[in-house]
Amino acid sequence: MSSIFVPPPIQQINSEIAQRAGVDLQVLRLDCMHPWVNGNKWFKLKYNLLEAKQKNFRTLLTFGGAYSNHIFATAAAGNLFGFRTIGVIRGEERLPLNPTLSFALQQGMQLVYLHREMYRQRQTMALEAELRQRFGEVFIIPEGGSNLNGVRGSMEIISQVGVFDTICVACGTGTTLAGIALSLHKGQRAIAFPVLKNGQFLAAEVDSLLTNYLASGLPTPFDSPGSWQLVCDYHFGGYAKVNDQLWQFAQQFTKDYAIPLDYVYTAKMFYGIMDLLQQGFFHKGDRILLIHTGGLQGNVGIEQRRK
Repeated sequence: MSSIFVPPPIQQINSEIAQRAGVDLQVLRLDCMHPWVNGNKWFKLKYNLLEAKQKNFRTLLTFGGAYSNHIFATAAAGNLFGFRTIGVIRGEERLPLNPTLSFALQQGMQLVYLHREMYRQRQTMALEAELRQRFGEVFIIPEGGSNLNGVRGSMEIISQVGVFDTICVACGTGTTLAGIALSLHKGQRAIAFPVLKNGQFLAAEVDSLLTNYLASGLPTPFDSPGSWQLVCDYHFGGYAKVNDQLWQFAQQFTKDYAIPLDYVYTAKMFYGIMDLLQQGFFHKGDRILLIHTGGLQGNVGIEQRRK
């Protein structure tokens, strides 16, 4: 299943800011793994797809907003690996479809819309039962791939990289952070940057994922998670909020280092890193790895909205 993916390269950031701070700054380019199924999205999908296949499910059903990277990746992965896909989309249908939903439709995904009040019940057994009654035997993947299978896949993100002191990642549900925390060696730490306003609540979500994973009997390289923390100051107003400051930073960063950033996740994390470097947050001599979690497909819709 992994044979269609390119091993993600690691790219050095030769930044004056990093040089003045005395750190080694590198980026793990998960965005380069595959044109459509890339970033942390693939790692969170991988074991969900394997379980669905092992249990002989032919249809995947998952959830997301109208610009969801997860919807985009699930539609593409389903098409690649022979699954029918159903995307339950938050809110009302808006025509013409945006680029994300247009792509999902082209990949064969059936789009179903739920008004926001009903969508909030997406994790309840009652709604799951209703969806199964409507669509038959479907393998349900939570929004964002946020389950133990997602944690298990995320543990593989840094399994093939060298030794780094600090691993940095943008954070939406906490699933990727939980997987990274479980794969840290002694002396390493993970720093996550929530892209939602008031993201402190994610600490409890990550703790819950870690506790449930360790109790599940699923494989893990270590008996306990490594050190991790949330830095909640770089949400820029909330999920998918993009102001001129963030926009200009992402544009300039791409120009300077030939690394495109997505505005929802990686741009906020990279901005936060550069700001913290100037504040002396990191120790001199630190080797820092930034995880590029993909999501570049979402830029098209955001750029259209800003015109």
